[in-house]
This record gives sequence, C-alpha cells and structure tokens, in this order.
Amino acid sequence: MRTSRLRRLPLRGADLVLVAMQSLWKRAGVSNNTLMVVQCDGPIDPDRIKRALDRFLDFCPWPAARLRRPFPWGKLHWAARPSAAMVGPPLRHRRVSSPAALHDELEAELNAAIDPRREPPLRFSILDYTLEATGPQSVLVVTWFHPLMDPRGGQNFLAHLTYLDQIDGQAPWGGAPPAFAADPDPRPLKERGKLGRRSQRYMRTLTPVAPVSPGTGMTSPGRVRFRQESFVGGDHSADGVRSTREICWRLALVGKAMAELWNRRGLPDVPFLVPVSVDLRPKGEAGATFGNVLAFHFARFRPSETADVPDLTRALRHQMTDALRDGQINANAVAMEFLRYRPLSVMLRDLPGTATRETFSFNCADLMDLPPALEQLFGRRVVNAYHAPSVLPRPGIGVFFNRCGIRNNLVVSWIEGAVAEDEVTRIVEVVREGMGWSKVL
Repeated sequence: MRTSRLRRLPLRGADLVLVAMQSLWKRAGVSNNTLMVVQCDGPIDPDRIKRALDRFLDFCPWPAARLRRPFPWGKLHWAARPSAAMVGPPLRHRRVSSPAALHDELEAELNAAIDPRREPPLRFSILDYTLEATGPQSVLVVTWFHPLMDPRGGQNFLAHLTYLDQIDGQAPWGGAPPAFAADPDPRPLKERGKLGRRSQRYMRTLTPVAPVSPGTGMTSPGRVRFRQESFVGGDHSADGVRSTREICWRLALVGKAMAELWNRRGLPDVPFLVPVSVDLRPKGEAGATFGNVLAFHFARFRPSETADVPDLTRALRHQMTDALRDGQINANAVAMEFLRYRPLSVMLRDLPGTATRETFSFNCADLMDLPPALEQLFGRRVVNAYHAPSVLPRPGIGVFFNRCGIRNNLVVSWIEGAVAEDEVTRIVEVVREGMGWSKVL
C-alpha cells in the first residue's frame, strides 16, 4: 500500500522531545533546522531533483506535509494534504562567488527557521561555485525541520531520490516501496506503561543539581553558527581503548575540550549531562526514513574527570553497557512515546533543570559513515558530505562527527553569545589532536 494513502503520521518520542525543547525558546524564535551538505564534483541539474521528488511524493507525502495538533493534549502529527493540493518542498538554485560566500549561505540556511505548520518541513538548495583547482562544482543542501527525521533518515531520503532518478521510467521499487516510517510499538499498553514509569523515576534522579552549559545565564541568544573541518588519519587504538571511532572515546575527548572551556569560564565542577543517541533501526538495514528513530543514554561525568581520556572512555563505556543490560535505554525510548499525551509545557518536566530552561551541558553525536548508496548523486560523484544541526541557546554548543570516504568531518555548531570563535577553534584543535587527524587541504 502506498504511504500516500495514509493521512496522518504521528510524531515519535524523540521528535516530541525536539519540539518541546524548542518551545522553551519560543519567544527567541530559534531555529530547529538540520542541514545535510553534499559537495559534488560538477554542476547538478535541478530538473533531475524535481523529477525524483515528484516521483517520491507519489508514494510518500511527508516531505510536503504540515505539522498539526487538534487539541493541546492531542497527538502531534504530520498531516498529508490531498494530492491535488500538495505543494512539494521548494528548490532554490544560485551561484556563490567563493568558499566564504558558500559558508555564509549555509549559515543563513541554518538560521532560516522552518515553520512546519505553514510550510513544507523540508527544502533544497543547489549552490554552484568554481574553484581554480577543480573547476565548476555544486553543493546540494537539504534542510529540514529536525523533528521530521534524524540524520540517518536524511541520508535514506536522499538515497531514495537518487534511486528514483536512476530508474528511467521503470516501476519504482517493483511496486512495493519500502517502509518510510517505523511501525508502532506492538507491546501491550500495560507493559509499555510499566517501562515508562521506570524511566520517569530514573530521569528524576539523573543529576542532583541542574547541569550548566556555555549558554547558562544567556538572555539574548544570537544566531546559530557552525564550523566544519575535514581530516584524514586516526582510527587507531590507544592505551587499551577500542578504536577512536567508538562514541565513548569521542565523547570523552569532546568532554576534555569542554572541560578546558569550563575552566576558562570559571564554571563549577557540576557533572556534565550529555544525551547519547542510540539508533533503533535494525542493524544492517536502511530502516525508517521519517521520524527520529532514536533512544537516548544520558552520560554523566565531571569536568575534573576528563584529563585521562582512556580512563574516562572506559567509565563511559561501562555506563552505557549497564544501561543496555538493565534495559534503561529501552525504557527511555518507551517513555518518550507517552509524551504525545502531554501539552508541550509539561513534556520536559522530568528532565533536571528544565524549570529554568537548562537542558544539557553540550551536545555530541557520531553520525557514522555516509552510505555507499550516496557515492553518486544525480549523475555526479560525491566529494564530501556532512550534517550541520542547529543547537538551542542552552546548551549553546554541539560537536558532531561523520565520515565520507577517507574524510573525517568534524562540525561544531554554536549560538552567538554562548561561545566565541576562538573557543570553537580550541575545541576543534583538542579533538583533532586527540583523534590523531591531519587536516585535509
């Protein structure tokens, strides 16, 4: 059955958390955008993207849907419009004069907040430029309202469009399209309710005091900024720690960089609280495209515990192993689904510090490798690709990893007023040095 016959797609638990966290900053009008930036080795034909998108919307309407909630306590959901009234995501095509101008365009795109109640939750940009060393190139930018899908879903979506661009009039997916959204939890309400209450009790004991962050105390947040750097090398084992590609190593290293920032700011040695996303898709499968198909583990460690990165890595790994063994991550995922029955104003009441709009100390995620399905895109070879998510005024900063071919991409997103550019430079250098990376020229 075609997904387009479904009229409503309920938001998942992680989607609801993203909407609720943004609502804490409703008056500031902050962005909840995520960018996927794909650099190609030549100009991209916008008509090929438009054709592929039209074919996709024949099967799945969610890129053209609107966010709806019938009552303050009703289910937030994506509402599909009738085919005759459906307006697909916009596509902008323009030329930029230099890498600096390209970056300015990307930051402007990150800050141009999408209103999912009044416009499609997704849009495209093609930015053409010319370098003396390589000649004409294009950057394809996919921007979406973060609760629509997670970064892996964004990659799945682009892979679907690439496939539809290549089939030359054949029946897409042999008439049997993949599942674009995850199935509901099949467990009985009684079992899920028990897990949800367990997670609720756990969340209330996460930290004895609210976390602090670079955004703590900031009353007038600026715009979202980001820096992206590409490196090669690394992936070695160090002092008995597994590969430096392991998320626990990377989180410990980012924690070390943040501890330097805490020391310079004179912030207290209050435990860091950092959400670590756990992908719920089946291993080895593409899985769902729409919805943030994620659970969360909440890592805790003090700034004073970050000097020995291998030792901290082992401690963080033990934390995550214990949470998996005890079923806590699963319980957290179930509990988030029950948020759909709450008004936005009380969705986050179980998180420590949200009464004063504190959430986490910083964000950190590893978005893994770009899939082989995206090595070619609309007739062009992909040179590099990375994700740049926006961050909220608190915590005010996030550090994100991904890999494209031999390139290790590091992205730091921050809010003006929370972090200065020289502080971002230092964070990048601490991470690069700890990973054993060399900069790509």
